[in-house]
Amino acid sequence: MNKKKTLILRILLLVGTITSLFFVPWLLVKAWILPLPDTVQKQLDEAIGHGFDGMIVYVDQANKPAEFFAAGWHNREAKIPAKPDALFKIASISKLYDAVAVTKLVSDGKLSLDKTIADYLPELVGRIENADKITLRLMIQHKSGIPNFTNAPNFWGNPTKTYEESLALILDKPANFKPGEDYEYCNTNYLLINKIMDDALGYPNFQFIQEKILTPLELHNTFGSLSDVPIADVMSGYHVGYSFDLKEEEHGMLATAEDVGTFLRALNDGSVFEQGEKEIYASLYKYEHAGWVPGYQSFAKYYKDIDAVIVAFYSTTDPKLYNWNLSEIINTRIKNIIK
Repeated sequence: MNKKKTLILRILLLVGTITSLFFVPWLLVKAWILPLPDTVQKQLDEAIGHGFDGMIVYVDQANKPAEFFAAGWHNREAKIPAKPDALFKIASISKLYDAVAVTKLVSDGKLSLDKTIADYLPELVGRIENADKITLRLMIQHKSGIPNFTNAPNFWGNPTKTYEESLALILDKPANFKPGEDYEYCNTNYLLINKIMDDALGYPNFQFIQEKILTPLELHNTFGSLSDVPIADVMSGYHVGYSFDLKEEEHGMLATAEDVGTFLRALNDGSVFEQGEKEIYASLYKYEHAGWVPGYQSFAKYYKDIDAVIVAFYSTTDPKLYNWNLSEIINTRIKNIIK
């Protein structure tokens, strides 16, 4: 009887193992175990073979000239090859610029990190739970507990266009946790931060970012909106299961990989800050970021061990974030090639 049970158990385990093999993300495994190419360009070409439509990489390693790489298509339909200097939708990488802008406004005395939503946006008291306890600092650090408006059902299928539309998706909803007691990445935090900055300045905060961050760093290829750029300069973006180019969808800031890399270097070495600002920022936010909107994945990271900034743009996304995981594998391989 025991032998029969053992046999049945072994058969069930074998069947389970064979079944599980059908669900293994083999392309991710393949991308991870393939021999490491000897150049970054070969790695980009390999990535296009994995299914990305286009890719751009910028590398700034200390004591070496900056390097620019591209592979695949700038525009798939027109058969225009990828361009290293193309504009790209950087999505949530823009939060780094926002955090630096807040730092400068705090240093100037125009904002206080310890004031709350109730202080800055009193009309939201009673509409956002804990508005009198959620400080500007907690919002920057994603510790507010406010629900994330981009988590609304089918948000990316029909994204909101305005502050009011976005805010309406989370008003009167219960908090996800008490302020300061947990961490949850939340785009609503930065929706509100941008509104607070606009109100404090009396004009759109991107103008402040331009004056205090972009111009001093000579970043002439960073823009606040799709309406500010020639559409032909923007890399096309594609989403698996959707046949159209997503280039003309508005999703905030755009920049070249070089501009993002120059900013990230200045953020990490402190040259973006004036006296006293670096200490404020150090207690607030991180020094690298990634971004995702349909058709566009972006990564900006500083590797201290090789003193290198690497910016990587991928122009193909998918609803299950499979390509996001693939991108992270490729990013690691690029770093290892440089190392």
